Amino acid sequence: MARLEPMSASDEATIAAQLGRSPRGVAGIAWRCAGGHPGVVATFPRLADGTPFPTVYYLTCPKLTAACSTLEASGLMAEMTSRLAADGSLALAYQQAHASYLADREALGEVPEIAGISAGGMPSRVKCLHVLVGHSLAAGAGVNPLGDEAVALLRAGVPCLAGDV
Repeated sequence: MARLEPMSASDEATIAAQLGRSPRGVAGIAWRCAGGHPGVVATFPRLADGTPFPTVYYLTCPKLTAACSTLEASGLMAEMTSRLAADGSLALAYQQAHASYLADREALGEVPEIAGISAGGMPSRVKCLHVLVGHSLAAGAGVNPLGDEAVALLRAGVPCLAGDV
């Protein structure tokens, strides 16, 4: 599990401003941008109202979220999914990322309704770069190969990743 920092009142206000709403189910801050602001939160697998929530790592940084959306619109997800089908070592590494994601979620709580289901399309396809980027930033390089690739593509154009905030 990525090391989580407790969410302070200031963090909560920042995240609410980033999302345009109060954050829900936050277990902690999973990654901060170069300027120290929350950029990825970890969420509990069950929200306060009882709803199962499979997305452990949730991007909150608006610039990063927008840049991920642009990458998604570029066709990158289809290209990555094709590569998964053709490259056994990439598929194995992505399967391991799926297992890592599930282990991180289970460390936060057990929700039988979503057991074995991760997010972002793992383990067989790429459905959401936001999830993969959040996972890579929270877990660190080397855990999610496709998330790492997306982070590398985003690094030059997203100030909080490049260190220019």
